[in-house]
Amino acid sequence: MEIIEIIKQDYQYFPLNQTYSIYASDIYFKDPLNEFKGIERYQKMIGFMGNWFKKIQLDLHNIYLDGKTIHTKWTLNWTTPLPWNPRISIPGRSELKLNEDNLIVSHVDYWDCSGFDVIKQHFVFKS
Repeated sequence: MEIIEIIKQDYQYFPLNQTYSIYASDIYFKDPLNEFKGIERYQKMIGFMGNWFKKIQLDLHNIYLDGKTIHTKWTLNWTTPLPWNPRISIPGRSELKLNEDNLIVSHVDYWDCSGFDVIKQHFVFKS
């Protein structure tokens, strides 16, 4: 399915050159830190990540379609712009639900770690 190939490419280049045309205008997004509707807000969130964090890498480990839901397994890494440049890693998965036009209407991320675990990664100092 073409949308699977587009998502693979978007993960490879994340957060740059994302294909927003595969999302419905009223896309619902949820992760442990955010919950909102609308493609404009979705674009702003990804833009913020690209502008704020450094060396972002989104590794796709698995992707498959089950009915009208695309499942992905991934690890998101970035460097936070703090003086000690902590490298952050969030393993997780996403469920992307498709509508009858094969547009993504829901994107829900599940992290395999807690928000507190992510915060703690910012305070691991390397000598």
